[in-house]
Amino acid sequence: MAVIDISGYAPNSITDGPGLRFGVFCQGCNHHCPGCHNPETHEFGIGTKVDVEDIYKMIKKDPIVRGVTFSGGEPFDQAEGFYHLAKLLKADGYELAAYSGYTYEQLTRSTEDYKYKLLSLLDILVDGPFVLAKRSLSAGFRGSTNQRVLNVPASLANGKATWEESARWQTLNTERE
Repeated sequence: MAVIDISGYAPNSITDGPGLRFGVFCQGCNHHCPGCHNPETHEFGIGTKVDVEDIYKMIKKDPIVRGVTFSGGEPFDQAEGFYHLAKLLKADGYELAAYSGYTYEQLTRSTEDYKYKLLSLLDILVDGPFVLAKRSLSAGFRGSTNQRVLNVPASLANGKATWEESARWQTLNTERE
């Protein structure tokens, strides 16, 4: 089974998406956005390598959590491991979200790689790099207003990035570029 280089977890998180969620934070990010909320996750190879099956079992222990958020670092820089984790979680009916400095358009360039395969299992993608000049505390589950909260199934069906319109994800999410 695959492994993910992990920087940490946020069990019972209420800040990584709506409701009670389990946050999985990976170690390593190619974006290095100035002002990043998690700069300690930028360096590759210094986290804890954890088998996907072990992460899955950890999440399954909490019967109340029904949503999982992948963050980091950059989950799409470890797309193969996160894809395998997402497959297990999706089969159990979890809502899956990910934060990424990549845009939806970048992630859909090739349907043959693990980035696209991971994307195709998500319900929500918060995409785009964090931009310090566009930081906003009223942007809901985004760090800066250039980022989008996307409904991934609708985006893939429409062939273009499609905003998530549910009230659950749009709380305070009124600032759009």
